[in-house]
Amino acid sequence: MTDNLMTALGLDRPESGDDTVVPFSLDKLNTRGRSVRLGEALDAILTRHAYPAPVARLLGEAVVLAALIGSSLKFSGKFIMQTQTDGPVNLIVVDFDAPDGLRGYARFDQELLLKAAEEGRTRPADLLGNGHLAMTIDQGEHMERYQGIVALEGNSLEEVAHTYFMQSEQIPTQVRLAVAEFTRKGDHRPHWRAGGVLIQHLPEHGMSRVADLPGDGDFSNMQPADPDDGWTEAKALMATLDDLELADPELSSERLMFRLYHETGVRVFTPMPLVERCSCSADRIEDMLATSFTAEDREEMAVNGEIEVVCEFCSTAYHFNPHQFAVKH
Repeated sequence: MTDNLMTALGLDRPESGDDTVVPFSLDKLNTRGRSVRLGEALDAILTRHAYPAPVARLLGEAVVLAALIGSSLKFSGKFIMQTQTDGPVNLIVVDFDAPDGLRGYARFDQELLLKAAEEGRTRPADLLGNGHLAMTIDQGEHMERYQGIVALEGNSLEEVAHTYFMQSEQIPTQVRLAVAEFTRKGDHRPHWRAGGVLIQHLPEHGMSRVADLPGDGDFSNMQPADPDDGWTEAKALMATLDDLELADPELSSERLMFRLYHETGVRVFTPMPLVERCSCSADRIEDMLATSFTAEDREEMAVNGEIEVVCEFCSTAYHFNPHQFAVKH
C-alpha cells in the first residue's frame, strides 16, 4: 500500500488479504455491511472433491454467503446453511463455526448436470432448481436453535438472501457474490477464489455505530447524504460492482470499499480471519455409531472386520472395530 493510499484510506495497518471478512459502516447512508475475500480456504474446499466447474461455482457462492452471514455472530456457535432441491445440485451444506471456521459440501446428480450443460443451463440458479434453503443458528447444546427457511424457486443465492432477511429479520439487505478461477504465475493449476459484499439498511435513529468493533479507517469526505435516499444510493453504488472486482486477487476489501463509497464516506473495521476447518473427529463419529445404531447395525456396516466412515466435508476416513462399542452398552 502506498503512503498516499494509506492516507486516503485512513489506515494505520496493512490492507487485509485473502480469507478475511472486513466489517464496514456507511454512516451517512444509514447502512453497514461486510466484505469477504476467499482464496486458499475456498480452493481447499472446492478442489478436495474435484467438483465440475458449475458445481464448484455454486458451492463457492454458498460458502461466501455463509461467511458473510455467519461472521456477524457475537457468540460461540455455528451458522449452518443448507439447500435441498430438485435441481442438478440437490444438496448444499455449509457450516460457519464461529468465529472463523468454514467447511462446505455439495451433492449433485451427474445425469441431470450433463443434461443441464447440454441445454446451456449452468447458472447457479439453474443448478439449484426448486426446493428450500434453511439457515440455522446453533448456539450450543443447552441453547435453543433458531432456523429460517426460504423457498427456492429458480432464483439465485443472492436473491434468496434478500428474501430471507426481509422475511426473518425485516432488514433491507443487498448481497453480491462472485466466484472465479485464477492461474498464478508459474502454477499451471487454476485456483478458486471468491468475494462477496453484504449491506444492510438500518433506521437513521436506530442505527448502531458498530461500537463493538474497533475502527481502523474512515474514508470520508464531508459531503452530506440525504437519509431518505441513503439506502437507494448504497444499493446503486454496490450495483456497479462486477464479478472480476469481487474476485480480483489484487483488490483488497479496503480498496474495494474506498472505490465504491469514498464520496459518501465509509468506515472500515479490523479484519477477521477465515479458515477452512472441519469439525469432524474420531470421538464424535464413535459416539454417533454407539448411540444411533444397534450392535446388529454395526455388524452389517463392517467390511473386512472394520467400519469405515468418511467425512463428506473433508474426506477424512475413520476406522472402527464393530466390537469396540460393546462397553458403551
